[in-house]
Amino acid sequence: MASVSGSVRLQRCIVSPAGRHSASLIFLHGSGDSGQGLRKWIQQVLNKELTFQHIKIIYPTAPPRPYTPMKGRISNVWFDRLKISNDCPEHLESINVMCQVLTDLIDDEVKSGIKKSRILVGGFSMGGCMAMHLVYRNHQDVAGVFALSSFLNKTSAVYQALRDSDGVLPELFQCHGAADELVLHSWGEETNSMLRSLGVSAKFHSFRGVYHELSRAELEKLKSWVLTKLPEEVERQCE
Repeated sequence: MASVSGSVRLQRCIVSPAGRHSASLIFLHGSGDSGQGLRKWIQQVLNKELTFQHIKIIYPTAPPRPYTPMKGRISNVWFDRLKISNDCPEHLESINVMCQVLTDLIDDEVKSGIKKSRILVGGFSMGGCMAMHLVYRNHQDVAGVFALSSFLNKTSAVYQALRDSDGVLPELFQCHGAADELVLHSWGEETNSMLRSLGVSAKFHSFRGVYHELSRAELEKLKSWVLTKLPEEVERQCE
């Protein structure tokens, strides 16, 4: 099976802040999509670009790899898995490699002058799962994590990492369509409940009539949460 090297530099679609850049948001797409595709989808749902005065949005694209649920066909996915289910083992080898790749993305922001405590990581579907692995297993000092229509497997390595952790954990913001037939609403609820039992401050928002998709109400609620976690910094003026 083809592998992805930890030295890979991800393609990324950037939405610059309108004003001074003082925080960053990394938004991971779902399986088979791209950073540019996710940006356009959000734009269509909101009828406008998702932008902030002070936050740079980074939409990276997962490198192509064979994807088992598609019978091994090549797809832009963050990791492999046997099937879309919460009761099968995780493909940790591919997840761990991508954690290394995405760490480079976080490091780039830090090198540019952004504190890790001013970085949020999240995503839609598979992207949300990837974000939870990245943050709770590797970067517990970021500002927070969000997961939209996402879940963790019942025996996820994330849970084990949290059992071994004794520090302050980033807050989780979760949204899920109640009518989702691909990633069941109950899987999202179980993930949220498990993370809360392990010390994560986790919010869970259900949306009636929403399938495996993004909704305007969900994105507006996400935007409000982002601003509570990454408020605009007031520049101090010398007297």
